[in-house]
Amino acid sequence: MVQLVTQENRRFHSALVDRMFEDRKSIFVDLLKWDVPHDGRFERDQFDDEHAEYLIVNDRDSGEHFASLRMLRTDRPHILGSLFAELCDEAVPTGHDIREISRMCLSPRHRGPERVTARNLLASAMTEYALLTGVRAYTGVADMGWMSRVLSAGWRCEPLGLPRQIGGATVGAMMIHIDADTIRRLQVSGKYHSSVLRAEQFDRSMAA
Repeated sequence: MVQLVTQENRRFHSALVDRMFEDRKSIFVDLLKWDVPHDGRFERDQFDDEHAEYLIVNDRDSGEHFASLRMLRTDRPHILGSLFAELCDEAVPTGHDIREISRMCLSPRHRGPERVTARNLLASAMTEYALLTGVRAYTGVADMGWMSRVLSAGWRCEPLGLPRQIGGATVGAMMIHIDADTIRRLQVSGKYHSSVLRAEQFDRSMAA
């Protein structure tokens, strides 16, 4: 399943969130050597505040973290607008109905088919979240490898500018549009799993 963690329900999922931050440290700091804040156990930055929301693929019985990503409102501080605005040829897309996705993390404890399934579950949950809340698009900053996987999944994507060399990697900004045809596109590519989003304590007031 994929758990939606929000400001309203985070206290019920604190152990799962801690496991996510631990895996983020293992991947982004230990493996990829990103220069990002961490305390030796958790990788968290200034955007992991009370307004951040997370989609977390997990095992309901054990609470194990399989994969996750972070969603930030773009009418508040977020990575693209605050740190990488130069990746956009025009103004950074912002609005109450646009979310930024970042820190997509696949657990280092899993390989092969389990990782593919986890990515597909996140894609499905992103779509369901957007359709539930009125979100019309996601933005993100990513390297070329990640962007190619997004394009192959069947999303309707729009580059926001030409890729640039930053920190030894070629990265770019993109927008993923969500509409009534998104589920069909993901189904055609084999990426969609129906009704995966778990969102107890879901507060409709957070909807766009």
